[in-house]
Amino acid sequence: MNYHQYYPIDVVNGPGTRCTLFVAGCVHQCKGCYNQSTWRLDSGLPFTPQMEEQIVADLNDSRVPRQGLSLSGGDPLHPANVAAVLQLVKRVRAECPGKDIWLWTGYKLGELNEAQKQIVERINVLVDGKFVQELKDPALIWRGSSNQVVHKLR
Repeated sequence: MNYHQYYPIDVVNGPGTRCTLFVAGCVHQCKGCYNQSTWRLDSGLPFTPQMEEQIVADLNDSRVPRQGLSLSGGDPLHPANVAAVLQLVKRVRAECPGKDIWLWTGYKLGELNEAQKQIVERINVLVDGKFVQELKDPALIWRGSSNQVVHKLR
């Protein structure tokens, strides 16, 4: 898996102060996407074990308390990203008690395959659905267009 940006301190992509990772790769390629540079799987930087360690360390750093981890992109549920995202989510669950995990995807909850569902079973909030330019609404919280759904899972 590749990633484009990692923000160890983020107050925009989910509630509270968070760590946010923007992964590479998206099959949806929505018209009007604000993050088109993340569409190609081979773009960005390799997601290394060192980056995974950094995320876990940042989430556990008591000097800057963080509410959780946000995963966006690109699409964290792109088939090429599933193995690395699942590993990261499992580590956060095991090593970062009390932290929540939010994930944004263009896939709808009902169309996920078994591998993608393994990730979703371990997160707190899923924001699903493609961005639809004609349904864009800046007043929406945590989503860009009104067709997208915020699923509170746990």
